[in-house]
This record gives sequence, C-alpha cells and structure tokens, in this order.
Amino acid sequence: MKQNSLHTGFSFGLASGVITTLGLLIGLAFGTSNKLVVLGGILTIAISDALSDAFGVHISQESQAEHSSSDIWKSTISTFLSKLFFAGAFIIPVAMFDLWTAMFVSVIWGYLLIITFSCYLGKLQKTNMLSVVAEHVAVMTVVIILSYAVGVFVSKYL
Repeated sequence: MKQNSLHTGFSFGLASGVITTLGLLIGLAFGTSNKLVVLGGILTIAISDALSDAFGVHISQESQAEHSSSDIWKSTISTFLSKLFFAGAFIIPVAMFDLWTAMFVSVIWGYLLIITFSCYLGKLQKTNMLSVVAEHVAVMTVVIILSYAVGVFVSKYL
C-alpha cells in the first residue's frame, strides 16, 4: 500500500492534466481562434494548475490522519509531475499543426490516454472495464462539449 501515494498522485495528475487542458484548449480555440493564446493557456495550466492541484492533494491528505508525511509528499510530487507532463504534452500538437488540426489531434490523444488508463483501473479494481471506460469517457465528453459551448459563447457575445 505504500506505493498508493504515488498511484494517487499519478492518477489525479493524468485525469486532471488531460481533462482540464482539453477543456481549456477547446474553449480558447473556439473563443479566440488564436494559436498563441491557446499555447499560453496550456503553458499556464501545465504550471500553475499543476502546482495548485499538487497543493490541493497535499492539503487533502494532511487533513486525513492515516497518511504519513512521506506519503503526503510522494502524492504531492507525483501529482505535480504527472499534471505538468500530461498537460504540457498538449503543447506539442498545438505547436506542430494549425489550431484546428491540433485540436482534433489533442482530443484523440486525450481520449486515448483516458481510455488506456481507465482500462488499467478496471483491471486493477477487478471490475467491468467497459463501465469504467464509459464513465470516464462520458465525463471527458461533457467537459469537451461544455468547453466548446463556452468558447462559442465567448466568441459571439463577449
């Protein structure tokens, strides 16, 4: 169970890194159509949100008596590093392609990451993998749709 703290941080960082960054990327792309703004947003998420999430995990685990100081710091650091990595990975397609192609590539990349990790979780928990994947894909899809809607709203009305 000692590696649980690393697993917690990694899991949180991956999920948050993918879903938060995709939401931001889509919202900014449809809201501004500006590649530089999208890149700046991703960089901001990769750094500030990674620090914020890591701090949130740290505080959350400190509030629970069953975590040792060492485990708390392992979760904190693994959350930060995984969030930084997974959020930062979306810089690559945005830097390489035009904004609309990058958005498509990013959505596919995000779904692949979430589906792969969801399969791993389903296997780890010895539960129905399909239900775990469906739940996580549904959440991600809602985030994508809402981010799109916000981006369109911003571009039309603000």
